[in-house]
Amino acid sequence: MTTLTMKEEKRLEIIQRVFRAELTIGKASLVLGVSERQCYRIKARVKKQGVKGVVHGNRGRPCKRKVKEKEVKRIVELAKGKYRGFNDHHLTEKLREQEEIELSREKIRRVLRSHGILSPRKKRAAKHRSRRERKEAEGMMLQVDGSPHDWLEGRGPSLCLIGAIDDATGKVPRAFFEQAESSWAYFRLFSEIFKNQGLCQSVYSDRHSIFWTDREPTIEEQLKNQRPTTEVGRGLEELGVTLILANSPQAKGRIERLWGTFQDRLVSELRRAQAKTQAQAQAVLERYLPEHDRKFSKPPANAVPAWRKVSLKQIEQSLCFKQQRTVAKDNTVSFEGSVFQIPKTSPYRSYANKRIDVHVLLDGAVEFFYQKEKIAFFDSKTTHAFGLYRTNGKREGFRYGPLSAQLTKTLELSP
Repeated sequence: MTTLTMKEEKRLEIIQRVFRAELTIGKASLVLGVSERQCYRIKARVKKQGVKGVVHGNRGRPCKRKVKEKEVKRIVELAKGKYRGFNDHHLTEKLREQEEIELSREKIRRVLRSHGILSPRKKRAAKHRSRRERKEAEGMMLQVDGSPHDWLEGRGPSLCLIGAIDDATGKVPRAFFEQAESSWAYFRLFSEIFKNQGLCQSVYSDRHSIFWTDREPTIEEQLKNQRPTTEVGRGLEELGVTLILANSPQAKGRIERLWGTFQDRLVSELRRAQAKTQAQAQAVLERYLPEHDRKFSKPPANAVPAWRKVSLKQIEQSLCFKQQRTVAKDNTVSFEGSVFQIPKTSPYRSYANKRIDVHVLLDGAVEFFYQKEKIAFFDSKTTHAFGLYRTNGKREGFRYGPLSAQLTKTLELSP
């Protein structure tokens, strides 16, 4: 027994009216929405086969484009094994590039769902928000953030990914793994971007204590009409880069979405490479970033970049840690548990009781300035040649994170 659909029943009724001479072929073709030639074919099939003549000839036949069982089995094995945790789009790309399986994303999705393999991405309830328009040119705004995550999935130490994304293009100018978010990490991030690309016009960040402080201004700051800033905020201000603080994660949605992509795709790449250390993870990241920019970046509205060139010396002098110390009567400066001897430049000049600025550069070098004049420099490899002495007090850990070990090694004297 042949079961007809509503469309097929209508077609049979029209053709039967043609047989009864109630309709001409021309009018029947208009009602059925086919050409007169096709209408003649349908009439011939009904005359020869009866009711089956209005049924499509492909009904019940296997689809010629159906994926073979052998290939389906291979896709499922790869999705559960080598490419475990890859999302549908990412998996489709890898199957095409690495396994020579040319199937659409929708076909892959259907295969995975039919075998109970769900998407690794968790969906949240939709909320109504208004999207901020992208900046017009590359270099007008950088969104920066850190993403602490189990990047190595238990195979190695817990890491935090520090990175930036260009607001206009979606490119990632720099990103690297660190143990945790710190002022030193962001100084390194900005230093590498500014040296390679140039200065951006503004930086968009969250209200982390690295960028924002709620302390009361000091008397000196009140006299200069300055607001309290952090080390990173002060460094950006000296370079003329505007720091914009977001009031919510959604406000800097582009870098938040970047972390979502990285926590999906990059984690899968790290798993596939079996990365177990920070160095191995960084190597995978360096290979992944060009591919990410190629697939996800967008052309800016204005093709002229907004990066501003600046000297390397100015970057180093701004993106560093700065403190003030008072010089002792013997022209020494106590700093971080050690004593620095200021070299003698003139028999008639002394810095005793003077208030000087101490700059700690990212490579561990220490510089002393008096009224913007450099009066001493202690390189990380030649510190002992400048008369550096250990104090009797207990050495305290350097509070600038990764510089601690480097500066401690710098300040050690040979026995």
